[in-house]
Amino acid sequence: MALSFQVVVDCHGPHVLADWWAETLGWDVEPQDADFIGRVIAEGFATEADTTTHRGHLVWASGAAILHPDDPPGPGGRRMLFQAVPETKSVKNRLHLDLHVGQDHVDATTETLVSRGARFLHRGTQGPMFWDTLADPEGNEFCVH
Repeated sequence: MALSFQVVVDCHGPHVLADWWAETLGWDVEPQDADFIGRVIAEGFATEADTTTHRGHLVWASGAAILHPDDPPGPGGRRMLFQAVPETKSVKNRLHLDLHVGQDHVDATTETLVSRGARFLHRGTQGPMFWDTLADPEGNEFCVH
């Protein structure tokens, strides 16, 4: 049986990074239900300290997710979860995303992403193919092909 999965990214600012990646990929930020959050707090399962306000909305402080716009909501769709962790990134990623934009668009895409807060790390080549390795605003590496 094939399994579905989501990609989880550890970070300090899950809502800001989710916004950045949603714009980068053309995905949607998954909405959070403020009424549900309020009920969970009222029932004693969480506290106000577990929440924050992002873009004027009450959200869980610990995480934010983005969804592929063509997938229906719920389990099984393409989803990235950005979860808050206390430690900073200190070594190279062992897993990374490759963004496929086509060789004719690598330079322009890299330039756009750097202007939005990514950091250029290096250009790799293999035969006639090339890619740029960048880091997102929190230092997570990814490649543009």
